[in-house]
Amino acid sequence: MGRVEGKVAFITGAARGQGRSHAVRLAEEGADIIAVDLCRDFETVGYPMATPEDLKETVRLVEEQGRRIVALQADVRDVGALREALERGLGELGGLDIVVAQAGIAPLHGEPKLQAWCDAIDVDLIGSINAIQISLPHLREGASVIATGSTAALMEHGIVETPGSNPGGSGYAYAKRALSEYVHELARNLAPLKQRANVVHPTNVDTRMLQSDPMYKSFRPDLENPTRQDAEPGFAVQQAMPIPYVEPVDISNAVLFLASDEARYITGTQLRVDAGGYLKWYDWRR
Repeated sequence: MGRVEGKVAFITGAARGQGRSHAVRLAEEGADIIAVDLCRDFETVGYPMATPEDLKETVRLVEEQGRRIVALQADVRDVGALREALERGLGELGGLDIVVAQAGIAPLHGEPKLQAWCDAIDVDLIGSINAIQISLPHLREGASVIATGSTAALMEHGIVETPGSNPGGSGYAYAKRALSEYVHELARNLAPLKQRANVVHPTNVDTRMLQSDPMYKSFRPDLENPTRQDAEPGFAVQQAMPIPYVEPVDISNAVLFLASDEARYITGTQLRVDAGGYLKWYDWRR
């Protein structure tokens, strides 16, 4: 029997990257999936978002595991549309055991600058809270809520940047930090109901968000148009372990653990999957 056999998982940002990886990994271990993604680009984000075809591929990969999936396009910023998508999925699959608030964007160096700030807050913070809060009435006993944070949330004060130079990047870090605080308080209130809430904080993950021109620019600001080859040595500087990034499945394995009954008494945690990135930053700060 799988580690989440018979459970139903609601995952935002499920069309590709970490979200797809979480959907497939949970399906491998027996979960049925409600998958949501916007599948539309943002003006302030300098890399393409997932497409409807990407979402269809997630469906194929989940069904390949012999599990059911309901996949819908919805905007996490639109709480009404998001609630309708969740309820459609629950109508087919039943109650809710796992929530993975994964949808996120990184509008680094985005223009217009203040719109980039707004988009980061609206998607990464408010959108994640929307996904969690519409789920709360449907959670079964033993349910697990998992939000995707970032090591950027933990190391924010170690990032030296001129105020106003990159509001999209600052908004991303703030959103992840505020989301972590929200989940901590939520966990306190879910505990008496025997329900749990935790945050997973990834370091660099080898997805389209990392492998993008704005991210290359962030790691190599000394170059006018840095490439992947230019930036990748810089990726490794962020981790204590000698690697440039982790893979999406490394985060999915942490999500699976927190979703499973193996973690039935783990709640309110900030789980770092960062190859020692926080340790390295902490030592540097001292």
